[in-house]
Amino acid sequence: MKTLTYFSIIFLFALLPVLSYSQGFIEGAKVTGNVQVDGQYYTEYEKLGITDSSLNYRKTGMNGFANIIYTNGDFSAGMRFEGYLNPLLGYDQRYEGVGVPYWFANYKVGTFEMAAGHFYEQFGSGLVLRSWENWTLGYDNNIYGFNAKFSPYKGIMLKGVIGVQRYFWEPYENSNRGIVKGVDGDFYLNEMFEKMANWGTRIDIGGSFVSKYENVPQLTYVSDSAYLVDSVEWNQQTVYELKLPNNVGSWAARANISNGGFNFYAEYAKKANDPNATNGLIYKDGTALYSSLAYSTKGLGFFLSTKWIDNMSYKSKLTESGTPPMLDINYLPAISKEHQYSLAALYPYATQPNGEFGFQGQVDYKIKKETTLGGKYGTSITLNYSLAKSIEKDTVPQSSITNSWAGTDGYTTSFLSIGDLTYYNDLSIMIDKKFSTKWKAVLGYYNQSYNKNVIEEGIYNDHNMVKANIAVLDVTYKFTPSKSFRLETQGLWTEEDKGDWIGMLLEYNISPAWFFAVSDEYNYGNPVEDLKIHYYNFAMGYTQNTTRFAVRYGLQREGLVCVGGVCRYVPASTGLTLTITSTF
Repeated sequence: MKTLTYFSIIFLFALLPVLSYSQGFIEGAKVTGNVQVDGQYYTEYEKLGITDSSLNYRKTGMNGFANIIYTNGDFSAGMRFEGYLNPLLGYDQRYEGVGVPYWFANYKVGTFEMAAGHFYEQFGSGLVLRSWENWTLGYDNNIYGFNAKFSPYKGIMLKGVIGVQRYFWEPYENSNRGIVKGVDGDFYLNEMFEKMANWGTRIDIGGSFVSKYENVPQLTYVSDSAYLVDSVEWNQQTVYELKLPNNVGSWAARANISNGGFNFYAEYAKKANDPNATNGLIYKDGTALYSSLAYSTKGLGFFLSTKWIDNMSYKSKLTESGTPPMLDINYLPAISKEHQYSLAALYPYATQPNGEFGFQGQVDYKIKKETTLGGKYGTSITLNYSLAKSIEKDTVPQSSITNSWAGTDGYTTSFLSIGDLTYYNDLSIMIDKKFSTKWKAVLGYYNQSYNKNVIEEGIYNDHNMVKANIAVLDVTYKFTPSKSFRLETQGLWTEEDKGDWIGMLLEYNISPAWFFAVSDEYNYGNPVEDLKIHYYNFAMGYTQNTTRFAVRYGLQREGLVCVGGVCRYVPASTGLTLTITSTF
């Protein structure tokens, strides 16, 4: 497969100059791209169990990629070269190697657009389909196949996709991954109907249908049964086969309504029975509802969002599980706030596809200038509250054949029910104030509850609930328009898990070229005396035009790195890190 892929890519890019020349497209052709290389040299740190043995005697790691995109009029083509030599700690070791896991060719004729090769696509908010990539997470579920878009009439956009998802370097043939197929439609009513063209209210509706076909293995269970024949007991073994569906369909409907500063969005999705490794091979249908309401005007804005998820893990390979989750066909958005400060982000939330109710509300308010509290420049206040809880479940009897809920519906529930078990709770307030042309400060407070058993272990109880209070003070002083100094202090206080933390960062910037930083996070409250460790770091960076070099030396604490509710576990490490990024 790799040989065929490489040949196709070489042929495609060798053909581009010929096509450009023969059709007079040399003028106007544009090549863009970006490159990133992350390299690490590891050293030992016995207190955290970082030894040559734990590192598999690999003293270095390197992740890198290069994107190249050629554009000429309505035609574009591109590729991404990746290398993992060796994969950095925390990244799946199955990434090891080099190759081209992503290439495409795209052409547009009028209102029709077609892409062949690898592509990313999303239907609505992603409840039934979202393919995306995040380098930080080590996550990539691009689809290899065909993607088409067509607008047959003003205000109507139709999409269709078919293909197979990426799974590390595994070839697409004979991979036991399902084929993903989907259609989607967006209908912008104000554009479709002339009578609605001048309405102040805009209404958009849409719908999606997605299915996967997987040549699944059939699971067998052996049951021992005893019965009497002529007063003599006989034993008989009966083999039962658990029928798994080859085709699993899903659909979603959505609406978006906006007027002035108001915007309301809602999407409802259903998925057919889909027994898989995530839900314990149960046959219950899946359901999801996501909605958001936003309003903004000068000096004030608020945002509310809710979600309700029931058995919505949807993968193109039913046996797949892990962190980060690979081969997800859909995306279940996390509606908890992603925090920029390290101790506030020490306990991030990961979406629970087997059942979750979520709520988030945020208010942004700016106190007017030239007032007592606003001062000369005004004061910005952000208040955010996030909550994730279980849904109510009434379990059904276990199967006498499998001795589990495999092969049954697993449980029953009521739509929009809310359970008693709290997964995550986060209340935060941020105050951002500029005092003068030289001084600026950010003050933050966070109160969090983090169910470690649920989020990290998949054990649904509250026996390991971490409750934390976090405070942040971030002060910036500008010596000149191009030179500034920043002091960041943080504290986290908890009686659970690893106890209390304190952190500090000093940063000096010479814009636009240089930065220098030193930081320390000290776990002074750890109940284990030897683990009261200073996680120190020294860093510097240099930027020249669109290229940036950054070097860091120090100790990285273990934990979860999460983006949008999708998480990757990062083990503790120590050593030297070099990062190079460039765009062209």
